[in-house]
Amino acid sequence: MSMNRSYAVFGLGRYGRAVAKELVESGAEVLAVDMDEELVNTAIGEIPYCRCADVTDAEVIRRLGIANVDVVVIAMATNLEASVMATVLCKEIGVKTVIVKCSSEMNCKILSKVGADRVVLPEKESGIRLAKNLLSSGFVDIVELSKDVSMVELEVRPDWVGKNLIELNLRKKYSINVVAILQGREVCANIDPERPLETSMKLIVIANPARLGKLK
Repeated sequence: MSMNRSYAVFGLGRYGRAVAKELVESGAEVLAVDMDEELVNTAIGEIPYCRCADVTDAEVIRRLGIANVDVVVIAMATNLEASVMATVLCKEIGVKTVIVKCSSEMNCKILSKVGADRVVLPEKESGIRLAKNLLSSGFVDIVELSKDVSMVELEVRPDWVGKNLIELNLRKKYSINVVAILQGREVCANIDPERPLETSMKLIVIANPARLGKLK
């Protein structure tokens, strides 16, 4: 899991707070920011590094050290103007990944055009699920089936390329069950365990999320 990445969450409403809290509880370094001092004071018990600040101000962004953050989550969907400005400022200073919560499909299009690397509609993706995806380096997507079981779309690691599933023995090593292979638009559920894996493939697996940490 990606504990070495740093995160900033702009906006401490229910969604932003859920993202930040999940990241903190998983051991990640998180800076949470909101203009509402009351929200900041309420969240500081769960998120140690909280700041009351205006993230639409370029000087504030600089002082907060956002240029050194790997991933910024902008959770201010009710204020499109603020979301746009924060997105632009983050991309201008070189933040690699900016993820923005949107209130509508149209807002998603606007934010994508101004530089957002990923847009999220909260009715389609919870804050906790977004945080789990961020923490799972190399895991393209996670669907929690139960507390102990998740379905994950997993990139083929470089050291797996050229080897087949029999050789890798993922079930024994990591308790991972491969249920399908994606390659381009093709989905193969009838897996040939002797077929060598390729970099263009993705594996659909079922596994215990705690065990997936061994893949870091």
